[in-house]
Amino acid sequence: MKIAVLIKQVPATDKVKMDEKTGTMIRSEIESEMNPLDMYAVEEAVRLKEEHPDARVSVISMGPSQAIDAIREAISMGCDDGYLVSDRKFAGADTLATAYTLSAVINELGGFDLIFSGERATDGETGQVGPSVATQLGIPVVTYVSKVEEVKSGIIRVHRSIEGGKEIVEVSLPALISVIKEINEPRIPNLSGKIKARAVRIPILTADDVGVSLDKVGLSGSPTRVVKIFYPKLSRSGKILRVQNVESVVEELVDFMRSRGVL
Repeated sequence: MKIAVLIKQVPATDKVKMDEKTGTMIRSEIESEMNPLDMYAVEEAVRLKEEHPDARVSVISMGPSQAIDAIREAISMGCDDGYLVSDRKFAGADTLATAYTLSAVINELGGFDLIFSGERATDGETGQVGPSVATQLGIPVVTYVSKVEEVKSGIIRVHRSIEGGKEIVEVSLPALISVIKEINEPRIPNLSGKIKARAVRIPILTADDVGVSLDKVGLSGSPTRVVKIFYPKLSRSGKILRVQNVESVVEELVDFMRSRGVL
């Protein structure tokens, strides 16, 4: 069984700078880490590999050269190999262009029986890439997965968190599963895992390697754009109510809230 995990390297700080001309994040000279929510996807893939001796787990990440560190971290947790998708032609991609590129990479690698992704990335908060990859590959997708119950005979059975309860869903493979953090507790890499991760060669795939249409990748292939960046100003304009008696204060408070459109 071939398993892929889609991960992303994100800023490890909330002091993110944006390029006001392009509307894209400036990722240079800031500390980065594997997207915390992707670690649950990595852990679940590795656990499945431990249950199925024939399984092999590959990590795929799209980003600048330093994203290779996130791939090595996933390998140190138990994944077998990894691929970095990196090319200046991919820069500035929105979620649609990113998903198109990743789906092309998956096809180039021969496809996978099962693909894991985290619920969302902490630097974008959209949760769109995983489901979009599945759509472009033409395979089933299950989101908000809190438990993988069983994988056998070309079927995966999972628990999906919904408002007020859960759903138990079965889909045929190949499929993409987007997990939430309730699914497991990611392991801490041991020394042998770190040594293995340091030794593994990680191929870097460019636009020429993947064979994508250049008008569908990067900034030029992104239908969504950030057209303006501004920092909101915090202001408070309160009113002090002098207490005479409870009834008058309540009446004054209600009138004040009505004047502000609250009531």
